[in-house]
Amino acid sequence: MKRAVLNRFERVMLQVAPRWVALRAQARLQVQAMQSAYDAIAPSRLRRQRRDMGSGNTVTNGSQRPLRDIARHLDRNHDLSRGILNVLVRNIVGPTGIGVEPQPRGADGKVDQEQAKILAELWETYSRYPEVTAEFNRARSEQLLCRSWFRDGECYWQYVEGNVPFLTHASGLPFSLELLECDMVPMDYSDPLQNISQGIEIDTWGRPQAYWVYKQHPGDPFVGLPELKRVTTERVGHLKLVDRIGQRRGVSMFASVLNRLDDLKDYEESERIAARIAASLAAVIKKGKPEDFAPDSDAAKPDQSRNMPFQPGMVMDTLYPGEDVSIIDSKRPNPNALVWRNGQLRAVAAGTDTSASSISRNYDGTYSAQRQELVEIDQSYAVLRHAFIDMHTCEVYRRFVATMILAGRVKPARGVTYDQFCESVYIPPSMPWINPLDEAEAMAVLEDRAYISGPEIIRRQGRSPQGVLRAQEQWLADKKAAGIPDPQSAKTPTAAAAAARTRAAAQETKR
Repeated sequence: MKRAVLNRFERVMLQVAPRWVALRAQARLQVQAMQSAYDAIAPSRLRRQRRDMGSGNTVTNGSQRPLRDIARHLDRNHDLSRGILNVLVRNIVGPTGIGVEPQPRGADGKVDQEQAKILAELWETYSRYPEVTAEFNRARSEQLLCRSWFRDGECYWQYVEGNVPFLTHASGLPFSLELLECDMVPMDYSDPLQNISQGIEIDTWGRPQAYWVYKQHPGDPFVGLPELKRVTTERVGHLKLVDRIGQRRGVSMFASVLNRLDDLKDYEESERIAARIAASLAAVIKKGKPEDFAPDSDAAKPDQSRNMPFQPGMVMDTLYPGEDVSIIDSKRPNPNALVWRNGQLRAVAAGTDTSASSISRNYDGTYSAQRQELVEIDQSYAVLRHAFIDMHTCEVYRRFVATMILAGRVKPARGVTYDQFCESVYIPPSMPWINPLDEAEAMAVLEDRAYISGPEIIRRQGRSPQGVLRAQEQWLADKKAAGIPDPQSAKTPTAAAAAARTRAAAQETKR
């Protein structure tokens, strides 16, 4: 052991307790090695030390509600924040919601087309009025849930099945959803004796067993302390945005960018007000020397109404001796504001998994750059799409099928399991084509070479293959009934023939 690592006290104790001194010096060396391993963990005058406050549940316990309230405020009052949520909803759920194409299996393992048709019709009927208020269709309901998911961090819904007192299912099917904001499950309701934490009752493995839900929204007027009810997890769905393993409650997507968005909002308001004030300022009168303003001079007694309305070709002849007029230059609007704003929006886009071009509506740049951004951001959207499908659409559809079986609306074949009968294809919004002609021809080549199937190509466009076939069949029948010939039967020149004629004409021109 080197003497340099021992202080004076340890050198004295070395003769009495050498083992204790050795362990003490070794521990000090380990601490020094840990502190020097990463510069980021060493606090300094310019960098404060950041610590984790505990588990994901400990962190969210006091933070979830304030973050949610700030995010809701920005959604109501900040155009850019509202635009970010609109971009997320459009790309995750889309204008028509998540498409569901039933694929029930028969006893032979193949898709039972007859049962698939029945389930598709029932699902379409349910999608018109899926929730208990009968105010929104399924697409709009999913858009509201998706918006709450990103803005508030989570949302809930309750399954309402069968005959329920004082409720008539608007769709005519014994299945509806009751959409619930996250306020309905109180964050501050915990009871260790009953394993209740943040309004969720869990078992010894941390699996949710029930949710404690308010009977009225705590934010409604004339609601003092709403009554709680216990609802088992079989009747409640939970869509949450989490970053930590074991985290029970979701946190807003805006959590890491709220300060930046709030500062950006204040900065833009300040710049806008400054530009408006600058537009109202016209000129300033510069006075002369102090001796020009003697008490008995005319300059000391100016006319009280010295307004000078500016107009083309005007001549100022009302100035007093020693006065001069100059235009005020307020340096507004700030020419650098847009550059700074775009840089901040790119940082916001990185923290919210959105496209900077989409949230800023700035599409300047080369075609390659725009294409690269679209391709890259689509992967981020795909992760969120599948999370929404797994936690909401898939669970709702499986529960819907179970209810239809119990209600006698559908009957699986003998030997078919429930999981086989619930199989389906979920169709989220797809990335739009940038060059439709080239991409359509590429898809056709892939299908011809059996690299991809026709139904998959149609699903990538956000449509149902069976729906396209039915619509095409009806369209061809209508054209035939109207006497419009089929292009192929009418010997309409194909693209290949047209290209061949173009090449032949070019050769004739050269000759």
